[in-house]
Amino acid sequence: MSYQFQKMPEEKVFKDPVHRYIHVRDQLIWDLIKTKEFQRLRRIKQLGTLYLTFPSAEHSRFTHSLGVYEIVRRMIDEIFRNRPAWHNEDRPLALCAALLHDLGHGPFSHCFEKIFNTDHEAYTQAIITGDTEVNAILSRVHPGFAQEVADVINKTHKNKLVISMISSQIDADRMDYLQRDAYHTGVSYGSFDMERILRLMRPTEDEVVIKESGMHAVEDYLMSRYQMYWQIYFHPVSRGGEVLLNRCFKRVKVLYEAGYQFKSQPMHLLPFFEDAVSVQDYLRLDETVLFFYLQEWMNEGDAILSDLSRRFVNRDLFKYLPFDGSVITIGELTELFTQAGIDPEYYFVSDAYSDLPYDYDRPGSKNNRKPIHLLTRQDQIKEISTQSVIINSITGVNRMDYKLYYPKEMIVNIKDPAIKGAIINLLNELN
Repeated sequence: MSYQFQKMPEEKVFKDPVHRYIHVRDQLIWDLIKTKEFQRLRRIKQLGTLYLTFPSAEHSRFTHSLGVYEIVRRMIDEIFRNRPAWHNEDRPLALCAALLHDLGHGPFSHCFEKIFNTDHEAYTQAIITGDTEVNAILSRVHPGFAQEVADVINKTHKNKLVISMISSQIDADRMDYLQRDAYHTGVSYGSFDMERILRLMRPTEDEVVIKESGMHAVEDYLMSRYQMYWQIYFHPVSRGGEVLLNRCFKRVKVLYEAGYQFKSQPMHLLPFFEDAVSVQDYLRLDETVLFFYLQEWMNEGDAILSDLSRRFVNRDLFKYLPFDGSVITIGELTELFTQAGIDPEYYFVSDAYSDLPYDYDRPGSKNNRKPIHLLTRQDQIKEISTQSVIINSITGVNRMDYKLYYPKEMIVNIKDPAIKGAIINLLNELN
């Protein structure tokens, strides 16, 4: 039997709180799990700084990646098998892309990306196609297989069905992280009837569609996603942790570029400062490394870096207020902070975020989202918002929110009463 279809003598099983069990019978998948690049995901938190708000949110990209693999395995082995549009020779491609889709996530994921201008999807593809253990194993299938897996993750592969299984508006990735993140944060928002959705999924040549009778389960899924974003992922305290970490990394970068002599040189970050990052440089970074540096920076001579690091490590977060996005208010407060001797670049931060629960690419739209399609009883394909009143009501609706973050105790300690009063009055107007 060729390597891509080779079975293990005995099935391996992972116990999992979301799927109960994750089953591995394919030698290819087991070999990928054992690589150092995949094992590194144990040291990358799935939810970045959210543990500062939800203390049990300590799960990793490793467990999420296994969960996505398991959902795709079930799609193939339990739902798609023997259906005309599914070709079982695509099974290794779908399983490998599902397992490896988050391979390139860095420490604290999106926060790290903003400061050091990295892209986890690009690094995922680079790790898969580069000089790595993962690439060596994928290349046993055939010389071009690693590139095919990377192309699925990049959404450029010719097999649109496999892409939609892993990356669409109702895919294995979202179905796993919504449930997994809800479980580990202790909330019920991410719950939906995945079993019914899976059972009513049907493969076509270009995408996965849902039988019309599953429409209400999809409604529930989309509303769960909406609630998770606004109640969990966009939680203002969690965002505050990300804001603080962002400013900490920014300060380190500014100091390095200014020739500052660190007491403990951040060797792992030098390639990022110098914009000369190799795949191996990237793989050496994980959250244990960055936590080490954060604790070292608490003792640096630079007062701002020391303070920001201390705040993050000890969870002494900035306070926050909602505001309307007014540039005038931001400008006034920035000037007042400067006059008070508080550097607004690090201690006065505006944060904006938005979410589009459901939309699709149509004339006049500004996105490239593929719609969720229903398969009707007459075997017609219908875009879901034309059939669902609930989904139609949220289609194309982009909700935004703004927050201001600042250190309250620094304002209390401002010596000039006029400046202090002006800042407090402006902040009170926003509250």
